[in-house]
Amino acid sequence: MESSHQLDTATTPTGTTQMPDSLCTHTPTCPTATSSDREAAQVVAAHPEQGWSLLCNSVLLFEDTGELLPDGQIVAPHRPVAAMA
Repeated sequence: MESSHQLDTATTPTGTTQMPDSLCTHTPTCPTATSSDREAAQVVAAHPEQGWSLLCNSVLLFEDTGELLPDGQIVAPHRPVAAMA
């Protein structure tokens, strides 16, 4: 059975496929990939066995709290630092 949902992707000059800026169909819409609260977007694909989830704003969120933004920018893991006793 074929899916009727097709992503609006683009091919870059290097021949790779670029995800759309947003997969969000929620009302109200989820935060964009450039928003400071981008991690609050809804999960559209979860792969906990591989350690990542795709959010509807096209952000790849990794279990170590690192992120890969749609433009290829990397956000380093940013877990809260435990309080020193």
